Amino acid sequence: MNLQISGLSKTYPNGVKALDNVSLTIEPGMFGLLGPNGAGKSTLMRTIATLQEPDQGTVQLGDVNVLEQKDQVRQMLGYLPQEFGVYPRTSASAMLSHLAMLKGVVSRTQRKELVGAMLQRVNLYEHRFKHLSGFSGGMKQRFGIAQALLCHPGLLIVDEPTAGLDPNERNRFYNLLADVGENTVVILSTHIVQDVKELCSRFAILSNGRVVFSGGPAEATAELEGRIWERSVSKAELPDFQSRYQVLSTKLVANKPLIHVLNDEDPGEGFVSVRPELEDVYFSMTQGQAIHAETETTAAL
Repeated sequence: MNLQISGLSKTYPNGVKALDNVSLTIEPGMFGLLGPNGAGKSTLMRTIATLQEPDQGTVQLGDVNVLEQKDQVRQMLGYLPQEFGVYPRTSASAMLSHLAMLKGVVSRTQRKELVGAMLQRVNLYEHRFKHLSGFSGGMKQRFGIAQALLCHPGLLIVDEPTAGLDPNERNRFYNLLADVGENTVVILSTHIVQDVKELCSRFAILSNGRVVFSGGPAEATAELEGRIWERSVSKAELPDFQSRYQVLSTKLVANKPLIHVLNDEDPGEGFVSVRPELEDVYFSMTQGQAIHAETETTAAL
């Protein structure tokens, strides 16, 4: 059951064009959706999740018209938005049980087993009777993951899912998604390239509401083969290099900038050729919208 998105466009009343003729074919499995803040990812996710209408275009999930058969879509949908609310005085167990009932699980015994198993999967079982108001940010995010995975959805949409998770919980979530993605259309919307690198065999990059790339990681990096150059510069030299080259990213390594530049020929000046990474692809295609990533990395000398 494929998800077919064709010619989707959306312009908000303030004139912002959030989606500009977006077309994608998404097969069962993990599909990454990369893009900086404001690229249109959340608008696309809300449209697929039947929460808003596009100006034009179609969305088809198998034989189901997503934009017209909303109730049918919602029965098979799992959705974790970037921000979601909870009933603060309700326990995690009671809230999940209520959501399971809305999904059609009418047997109390079956709901209890389903809810218990799901809370175990997201490492919240020992907190099952605790009010959601007492949950930390990471616990609320794990609860959001649990409700999205409830009742084995046929279409799962997760928008910036690893925010607030520590490394162990992030790995646990990766494993959950990989398991679910074997038989389900899973869309992972994020601006974290590592999430896509770890999980997705295919992905798309959105920038300014348009699809600027769709394919696999190997296909993406092949386009930059022989065109990525790296060297360490001083902080004082950095502005000069940024003015003369297309600097894709800047990392602080041992308190000294390590830059990646995109150039068709050897720039000289001490640059060395390096194999392109997915981050290089991402920054090369979104530079018009996103500020260069500056990541502090501690490296041994």
